[in-house]
Amino acid sequence: MANKYCVANWKMNFTAAEGSEFIHALNIKDLNNTQTQIILCPAFTSLFSMVSEAKDGAVAIGAQNMYHEDSGAYTGEVSASMLNETNIKYVILGHSERRHIFGETDEMINLKMHQALNNKIIPILCIGETIEERESNNTFSVLESQLKKGLNNINGECLIAYEPVWAIGTGLSATAHIVNETHGQIRSILSTMGWNNDKCPLLYGGSVSPDNAKELSAIENVDGFLIGGASLDVEKFYKIYLEL
Repeated sequence: MANKYCVANWKMNFTAAEGSEFIHALNIKDLNNTQTQIILCPAFTSLFSMVSEAKDGAVAIGAQNMYHEDSGAYTGEVSASMLNETNIKYVILGHSERRHIFGETDEMINLKMHQALNNKIIPILCIGETIEERESNNTFSVLESQLKKGLNNINGECLIAYEPVWAIGTGLSATAHIVNETHGQIRSILSTMGWNNDKCPLLYGGSVSPDNAKELSAIENVDGFLIGGASLDVEKFYKIYLEL
């Protein structure tokens, strides 16, 4: 595994043509930092073209979600085998928008984790607390529950992304102190579960920008970023990449 990860979650943005323009603009830049893996996660409709554009380059492509069944009457869903047909390498699972808008539970996410690994796709498991949970001092218990349920009976390579729900798309970012403290807690929880640093790099997400990337990347337990809004701008994304 790489030492650092710079992951773009484009959410419901960019057509396939716009994604191709982005990767062309990114590929003309110096991407020779072999310690940092760039992963772009576009919409399902862009996966084939993005994988083709990224072929033999420094950029890997991931999906934003998948379902836990092989096939069936699941209108609108995409299976792991369908993703494998596109030759993607990663998939984001358990993002807070999937949890809070679409009602995904830890148990559902765990099934997806198993399905991804069974199909040789590396999952990026997202965890995070709401502002109410943080203010009531329940951050540790929430993250512990999400990790234990999400990683139940899991044995394989994965990435963990801590995204405080209150700092996603709000322009707010957790302070370096909060990130340092919370990532330390997550690493402690993972350690008690037998997951070491090499087995699951720990990313931070939550309004990451060129302005705070340097400070956040210097934190001991931050192995990279899962970037939302700033990943839609090539220059901003590249500046964040340079800080890793």
